[in-house]
Amino acid sequence: MTVLSIENKRMAEIAEKVEHGERLTLEDGLFLYETDDLLTIGQLANKVNLRRNGKKVYFIETMSLYFTNVCEEHCAFCNFRKDQGEEGSYTLSGQDMLNQLERTFNPNIREFHIVGGHNPNVDFGYYVESLRVLKEHYPQVALKAYTAAEIEFFSRISGLTTGEVLDKLIAVGLESLTGGGAEILTERYRKKMNVGKATSQQWLSIHREAHLKGLKTPATMLYGSIETKEERLQHMLSLREVQDETNGFQVFIPLAVQPISQSAGIKRRTSAFDDLRTMAISRLMLDNFPHIKAYFITIGTQLTQMALTFGASDVHGTIIQERISHSAGALTPAGLTRDELVWLIQGAGRIPVERDTHYNEIKVY
Repeated sequence: MTVLSIENKRMAEIAEKVEHGERLTLEDGLFLYETDDLLTIGQLANKVNLRRNGKKVYFIETMSLYFTNVCEEHCAFCNFRKDQGEEGSYTLSGQDMLNQLERTFNPNIREFHIVGGHNPNVDFGYYVESLRVLKEHYPQVALKAYTAAEIEFFSRISGLTTGEVLDKLIAVGLESLTGGGAEILTERYRKKMNVGKATSQQWLSIHREAHLKGLKTPATMLYGSIETKEERLQHMLSLREVQDETNGFQVFIPLAVQPISQSAGIKRRTSAFDDLRTMAISRLMLDNFPHIKAYFITIGTQLTQMALTFGASDVHGTIIQERISHSAGALTPAGLTRDELVWLIQGAGRIPVERDTHYNEIKVY
């Protein structure tokens, strides 16, 4: 039997599994990463997505907020963080943020997406107060705030358990964690990339805990640096296992790593081939996740549109002013308008659906 016929047989076996809704294995995922048959992988992912979501593609009017960029960590992939007192560092009070919002807020915003540095120069009460002030002045806007790594950091600086930290944040209006801080959920990667924040197991445990408290959350994967394909798949399988337990993850977001500056050459960026392949494999491996998100901030608007036929059913949202990827080498828009998102989705032959934080449908276009 030739190599080609063996490969065709293996792809046919995987296609048969997908057709019957059978769960793919790590070995299946490795084969999909190794084959050059991108179109078949995309077709299989598209089939799974259409089965789950039809032609609907979701977006939200969201606004990214960053209270502080001061951080005690020195993760190798991050160009957002600053030291206290370093040029460009900042720590905003609740009133500072309200002053900013007076200039930028519009009444269509349904969600504040809040992340920042692990700033050891303020106490946990600062982070609680940040949410309380926002909820008091914008009660109609959902608060999606803090990564699991930030929750672990808050636990360390406060002496509270992670569960107690979550309870205090929920009490002032927290409706969802953000999905960041996961990077790649293997300890080899985290040691190599100097990820000193929450361990893989801590990240997973905090999301599990949040789900059991009634919060629905997203999950991310930062791919394209030193991780192996097997580590990407181990990351997905760890998430799939938690989802089997809690059914609390709403969406998976593959994030293409950004180079350190905008002048970086194409060899320092992920390839379109890898971006689409990873999107499709995510859809096939994460059979218990409702949605896979194509994040235009890291892969660009045109590839985001293509991703809608490779398993993606969400294009995130308006954002307004993204900073973390753009503090590195992102060449993409820092935000899109509602009309641009609708145009993007319709251009792929899909149905745009404006949603809220919990994927309740607001308007079908």
